Amino acid sequence: MKKVAVIGAGSMGTAVSILLAGNGHHVRMWSPFEEEVYMINTYREQKHKLPGARIPENVTCTTDLEETLEGSDLIILVTPSHTVRQSARRISKYIRGSQVISCFSKGIEEDTFLRMSEVINQEIPDARVVALSGPCHAEELAFGIPSAYVAASVDGSAAEFVQDVLISPTFRVYTNPDIVGVELGGAIKNVIALCAGISDGLGFGDNTKAALMTRGIMEMSRLGEAMGARPETFAGLSGIGDLIVTCTSTHSRNRRAGILIGMGKSMKEA
Repeated sequence: MKKVAVIGAGSMGTAVSILLAGNGHHVRMWSPFEEEVYMINTYREQKHKLPGARIPENVTCTTDLEETLEGSDLIILVTPSHTVRQSARRISKYIRGSQVISCFSKGIEEDTFLRMSEVINQEIPDARVVALSGPCHAEELAFGIPSAYVAASVDGSAAEFVQDVLISPTFRVYTNPDIVGVELGGAIKNVIALCAGISDGLGFGDNTKAALMTRGIMEMSRLGEAMGARPETFAGLSGIGDLIVTCTSTHSRNRRAGILIGMGKSMKEA
């Protein structure tokens, strides 16, 4: 049994905590919102974002960051990508030594164009960072629907440690040393998913979406290779796998935004 700190108590943070608790780990979630902490600890449910998903008793939630991190074997960041730097900076004062930090957040930092692992390493230079990515929606993970993911790191032992902590009968985790390709796949597939949603909103068919997705994965692969990734990474779960689920799922926010834009809404309205 490990002590795991989960930074973020939204939909994915809650889903990951449910998974970890099911694996027998002791989980401490952190949220900056008192009402969210009260809701999770009192009702054992993230009523706003994951209604119906029961949170086990071996999960606790608090606004106290030091308490959340104390004695943790693993720290998992599950905050929106635009807040990852802020989150890493906040936890940095409590980190001692080469802590393993894994990150479920997908994206590219807007001002610096850095990947999430690069952002974390800027704020916590000694951290052993593992990027987590793949085709997985919190709405399904929380209810134990079979899913698969990728743990990527230049530190193979750190990736394998995260794999061992997360893997379950319904959540398969693969390791990959190509952290550049894994992180880029999880971020830039959102552009193609937005386009796929626009196609749906315009009333186009499966032919159109198939063309977008197929040519899209080629563009992703070529861009990734130019940025130092392995092109074959984009043929895996964190590339084509994540692209498929984001372009087709009803849970996909990017696809839903694209649908509204395709129907005539402005970007702000969508």
